[in-house]
Amino acid sequence: MWTYYPELLETPVPRYTSFPTAAEFKGDVGAVEADGALRAATGDLSLYLHIPFCEKICWYCGCNTSAANKTHRLSNYLDSLHREIAITGVRIDRRTAVRRVAFGGGSPNAISPIDFLRLIDALTLHMPLENPDWSIELDPRTLTPDWGQVLGAVGVRYASLGVQTFDPALQAAIGRIQPDADLARATQLLRENGISSLNFDLMYGLPGQTLTQLEASLKRTLELGADRIALFGYAHVPHMLPRQRRIDASNLPDQAERFEMARFGYELLTGAGYVPVGFDHFARPGDPMAEAVRRGTLRRNFQGFTDDQGEVLVGLGASAIGCFPDLLVQNEKNAGRYRMLLSQDRLPAALGVRRSRDDQRRGAVIEALLCFGAASLDPDLAAEAAPRLVPFVERGLASFEGDTLTIAPGGLPYARTIAAMFDPYRQDSLHRFSSAV
Repeated sequence: MWTYYPELLETPVPRYTSFPTAAEFKGDVGAVEADGALRAATGDLSLYLHIPFCEKICWYCGCNTSAANKTHRLSNYLDSLHREIAITGVRIDRRTAVRRVAFGGGSPNAISPIDFLRLIDALTLHMPLENPDWSIELDPRTLTPDWGQVLGAVGVRYASLGVQTFDPALQAAIGRIQPDADLARATQLLRENGISSLNFDLMYGLPGQTLTQLEASLKRTLELGADRIALFGYAHVPHMLPRQRRIDASNLPDQAERFEMARFGYELLTGAGYVPVGFDHFARPGDPMAEAVRRGTLRRNFQGFTDDQGEVLVGLGASAIGCFPDLLVQNEKNAGRYRMLLSQDRLPAALGVRRSRDDQRRGAVIEALLCFGAASLDPDLAAEAAPRLVPFVERGLASFEGDTLTIAPGGLPYARTIAAMFDPYRQDSLHRFSSAV
C-alpha cells in the first residue's frame, strides 16, 4: 500500500506533539507567564506529573531521566514536587475541573507505591479534581504486586508499558533486558487490578533488527492483548543523547529498511483488526482511542495522540511542559535547579513560547493532518504551502479539493513531512529532529 520515495523522507522533521515545537522554546518565557496562564485557565484541565527516575537507564532513551539509586535524591525530588503541586493549585480557579491526570517519566514506578499514594493525596488536597481518568507509564521489570494493588485502589484505568522488543538479542543491543515472563506477569497484574486500556510501546529500526524479529514482537503483543500499540522508529542521535553511544550504529537498518518495517507493522496490526491512529499508533475497536478516531475527536499533545478534549494541560515536575491556548511553558529540566526554585516558593517554569494567532491556526492544521489526514486551509496558507506540496501531490500522496488538503492512504508515512510544510520555524531551523519514518 505504501511506496517508498527516499527523497521525500531525507529531511528529519518534528513529531509535532506541540506547535511551535519545543525546539523553539526560549528563556524569555518563564514563571511570570506561567503564573498568568494558570490563573486565567478555565474549563476542563489535565495534569501531567513527571517522575524523572528509572531503576536502570536504557541506552536508547531520550527522556529526561536518571538512575533512582540514591534514596535522598528521590525523596528531595518528591518533596519539591509536592511543593509545586501546592503552589500551582492555589493559582487554579476552583471553578475549573481536572478531568485527567497522567504520570510519566522516566518510570513512575521508580518511586514506592506509598510515595505514589502520597502524590495522589496531594493532588486531591490541592487540585480541583473531578472524578479524573488516571493514567501511568510503567517499567514492567520493576512492577511489584504492591504497585498493582495501589493502582487498583486509586482507580487507574490506563497504563503504558515500555516493551520496545521481545527479542533477547535486540534487548541486549539497546541496554534493556526484560524477559518475556516479566512482561507477561506485568500484563496479568495490571489486568487483575483494573487496567482496561493497556498500551505497549514497541520500536523498529533497532540495531540488527530484522522483519522476522519485528513480526515476532508484534505477534507476542497481540497474544498478550494490548489495547493500544505505539510502534516508534528508533531515533539515533548520540550527539544529543550521549547514552546512545553505547549502541552499535554500524548495524542500524537503513532508511529503506525502516520504511519497510513501518509498512509491515501497519499491515500486520490493521490486518489483526486494530484501528490505525496516524501511521504508527494502533488501538483495538472499542478502546477510547479508537472511538476518538471514529468520532473525529482525536487530539495530539505532549503525550502523543489522545482522546483528551481539554485545552489546558498543566505540567508538574522537572522538564514537564504545560500547554495553554496562547502559551507553551516548560519547567526547569535540571533537578537541582528545579528543587532550588521550589525551595523559594517560585514556579519552576524556565522556557517556553508565546503562541500567536498564526501559531494557533498553523498548529490546528498540523494537528488535523496528523490526527485525521485532512485539514481545511486558509487561502494564504494554501498558497504558501502549495509549491512545497507539489512532489506529494504529483505522486498521489496528497490532494487538494477546494480549501481542503487530504493525505491519501498511501501518504500516511509522509504525514509528518507534509505537516512540516506549514511550519515556518522548521524551514530555517538548525535543530535536529528524528527521521519521519
